[in-house]
Amino acid sequence: MSDGKWTHDNLIERHNANERTIHWITAISFVLLALSGLALFHPAMFWVSNLFGGGQWLRILHPFIGLVMFSSFSCLALRYWHHNLIEMNDIRWLMHIIDILNNREENVPEVGRYNAGQKMLFWTLLPCMIVLLLSGVAIWRRYFSGYFPIDVVRLGALAHAAAAFVLITAILVHIYAGIWIQGTLGAMLHGYVTPGWARKHHPRWFRSLLKSRSTH
Repeated sequence: MSDGKWTHDNLIERHNANERTIHWITAISFVLLALSGLALFHPAMFWVSNLFGGGQWLRILHPFIGLVMFSSFSCLALRYWHHNLIEMNDIRWLMHIIDILNNREENVPEVGRYNAGQKMLFWTLLPCMIVLLLSGVAIWRRYFSGYFPIDVVRLGALAHAAAAFVLITAILVHIYAGIWIQGTLGAMLHGYVTPGWARKHHPRWFRSLLKSRSTH
């Protein structure tokens, strides 16, 4: 896990190279799955299958890409879960959501490495990923669906679509927030943030970095 190292340019490491690589593997897999899933979900979107080489290749690739996304997300979950435990301060932060949306962060409880919104995203994605994996196995016709009763396959298809809808909605909010808060997207591209960014958006985390720096 990145420990917030300072560079000679006085920048702070927010995400190291391994974390960023895993994140972008997950993100690219998500985009491919969202596109291919929409093509499989409704005939009006089947034209998207041309991006994958046609309907046959689409049906082959979709579940394997799903395994890639689940595997990479699992790596992220193992790295980040202990930073995403909900605290009382997070409840207070959510109660100030109007101040947050109006960029009055000086009025809200101090945030650690991740704010309550980011933690809620994590705990939304985690069950969605598990449901997508289990339901995906049940409806994977080439290998597994024949072992399940037809009612289980139908229920799996419904659960798969519902979990995908929640996942896509959550990720769209995540993308919007990453663009809306200046400097956040850059942290996942090159890994670093300015002290000003850390002090404004994650002051408790920033103070812990200052304390760690002063002891070295």
